[in-house]
Amino acid sequence: MIRAAIAGASGYSGAELVRWLQGHPEVELGALAAGRQAGRSASDVFPHLGDAVTADLVGTDWDRLGAADVVFLALPHGEALGAAGRLLEAGARVIDIGADFRLQSPSAYRHWYGGEHTATDLLAEAVYGLTEWRRSAVARARLVANPGCYPTASALALKPLFEHFGDRVAGAVVIDAKSGVSGAGRNARDGYQYSELNENLKPYGSGVHRHQPEIEQELAVSGVAPRVFFSPHLVPMTRGILAACYVPMTAPPSRDELEAAYLDRHASEPFVRVLTGSALPQTKATLGSNYCDLAVRVDAERGLAVVFSALDNLVKGAAGQAVQNMNVMFDLPETTGLSAVPVFP
Repeated sequence: MIRAAIAGASGYSGAELVRWLQGHPEVELGALAAGRQAGRSASDVFPHLGDAVTADLVGTDWDRLGAADVVFLALPHGEALGAAGRLLEAGARVIDIGADFRLQSPSAYRHWYGGEHTATDLLAEAVYGLTEWRRSAVARARLVANPGCYPTASALALKPLFEHFGDRVAGAVVIDAKSGVSGAGRNARDGYQYSELNENLKPYGSGVHRHQPEIEQELAVSGVAPRVFFSPHLVPMTRGILAACYVPMTAPPSRDELEAAYLDRHASEPFVRVLTGSALPQTKATLGSNYCDLAVRVDAERGLAVVFSALDNLVKGAAGQAVQNMNVMFDLPETTGLSAVPVFP
């Protein structure tokens, strides 16, 4: 059995980790560290789990957490910088759901996150855990940087296009993405009250969102990062991301050619579904699951390829992908503990 522990267990991503790991047939769920929630029973913090988890939440004791085989860090940015090294020294493997090891450049981290990266020695070995594209490296990794939710949706949508037709991309890629409110985290703050979100749709961080450099980094071909304009929007729903990615091209492939590239690339991927015919991704079709749905369209007259992507931001965009990476790290079938179908309606 894999002994797993979680730091930051009481947030939305932490709660999703508890939900998936408590039912994982190869996992023994250990310490659930939750800071301010320490001392409360799991049933109080996670009423949706009933008595499936009976342990109390505990304070953040890195020595205790380091006794696990794998530790999931579901912490605000900056907090994993000191923790990851301590856990690795204790012999644990680490999957960081936060942002601290996603950007390979310390100067980029400083620019986008407003602080110094104090664990640069670990950046060289941290593996960016987009499972479908980093499987071999994840299998060997001690430290995995779980991608952000928007970058997961965007990279899965665009990487096959860049892989096959990247030399035809003719300008800035525009990613117009919508997310449910859970992506903002569990702590209440101004602008996220029900009365302000209900029946409201609004952009935020357009062109300056921290996920933009992460997307550009992941789409880089031969060391050259593409230009990306990322424009996220907040929609009045709890979960889900829908991304529409617009790619200007000098000579777009036909839709059949582009679709064939996506079908070929994802033919053996258990969690990526390429929709064909008239079908298009929708958030409800991935709700509560580890699936990402993709579909392509081409407008040859305007020199434009369009890729649509949908996923659950808390599952494939966070906890589910983290468990998928754990399965790869411990040589388990990738779908172990993640076979739940989407919730509908």
